[in-house]
Amino acid sequence: QGMRAATNFVTNPVAPEVDFAAVMAHVHAAIKQIEPADSPQTLEAAGVQVVQGEAVFTGPRQARIGERQIAFRHAIIATGSAPAMPDIPGLAAISPLTNENVWDLKSLPARLAIIGGGPVGCELGQAFSRLGSHVTIIERTERLLPTGERQASEVLGARLISEGVVLLTETDVSDVSGAPGELELQLDGPYGAQTLSVDQVLVATGRKMRSGDFGLAAAEVRTDDRGYVSVDESLRTSNARIFAAGDVTGGPAFTHVAGIQGSVAATNALLGRFRKVKNDTMPAVTFTDPEVAQVGLTESQARDRHGKAVHVQHLSHSHVDRAVVEDRTEGFTRVVLDGSKVVGATIVAPRAGEMIAELVTSVADGGRLRDIARVVHAYPAWTDGVWNAAVAQVRTSLQSPTMQKATRVILHVKKATERG
Repeated sequence: QGMRAATNFVTNPVAPEVDFAAVMAHVHAAIKQIEPADSPQTLEAAGVQVVQGEAVFTGPRQARIGERQIAFRHAIIATGSAPAMPDIPGLAAISPLTNENVWDLKSLPARLAIIGGGPVGCELGQAFSRLGSHVTIIERTERLLPTGERQASEVLGARLISEGVVLLTETDVSDVSGAPGELELQLDGPYGAQTLSVDQVLVATGRKMRSGDFGLAAAEVRTDDRGYVSVDESLRTSNARIFAAGDVTGGPAFTHVAGIQGSVAATNALLGRFRKVKNDTMPAVTFTDPEVAQVGLTESQARDRHGKAVHVQHLSHSHVDRAVVEDRTEGFTRVVLDGSKVVGATIVAPRAGEMIAELVTSVADGGRLRDIARVVHAYPAWTDGVWNAAVAQVRTSLQSPTMQKATRVILHVKKATERG
């Protein structure tokens, strides 16, 4: 993408010829390098007994793996999730791509339709567009990333369009026919019915609990109305001996969420300390370019919950020197405050995933944005966006009527003291 966008520095910028096979080889090599950290062999080396097979609860404190019966003091359910498949006629018959099997592609699809404009749809849509596919993202709501801040959707949408991605919002897919290489999607959108011809379809409409009966009823473990295992903040299920962690709980479907939940569930099961997990403090990053990072509440969510005390500190990255130097000023840092307390934040920037960490701590600890302004930040760095937003909030608070009145009282007392 840097070669394509180098119009400021190159007389004749050109699009690179991408070796798709080499790209996929790099992906698989990265997976192979990371994979051993969570492998059965690594667990066994750490002293964990690993038994492979299909497990089924046979009672509140018993399970069966194949022919083997196991009695347990505590158990953790961590069966994960699978890509959700929308009920569209003809879709299942074509075995569409998902974020799990797309890495098995041997050749680049010339025309790719992505159903779903959430994080996965946007990430893979931009990636395949940059590799050379003609990408169309179909989203049934009015905008991309519909659960986040509208401003983030607008910035990301504009970037994708500038790179050649076609965005069809408020559009439903009513039928899929044909075979890979000659697929036709029947669409119903703001401009009526239309037909979209593509080579491949990728489904990115969320996750669902992995199907299969592993004896939840026998284990006295309840599920919610969506089929996910119900847990409290300590990740304990309706059976006090059984905990659950990860996607199976229906919480945010991110790797880092599953990781921390697994740690909390294991600690609580073994030590009984009952650490808690709060989804409101979990960061979420959409790894597009620019990245979109979010934690806590959006402005609308905060106003619904906290009312008039909510205000927003919004900083355009045209005021961040690192963004100016890199010619990436389209983003912003947006912090949602309940009084002086940080309750949410959204950052759009090339390094938003790193920038959000400081604000995650503020949301988790109920911290104040002004406290960040007191800490020295390296310059010039992308974290200047967070620091500048904090400084701007301090300046705003100093200009408030309450603060100005307090300042006048202090000056009056000072003058009276001097006269005395």
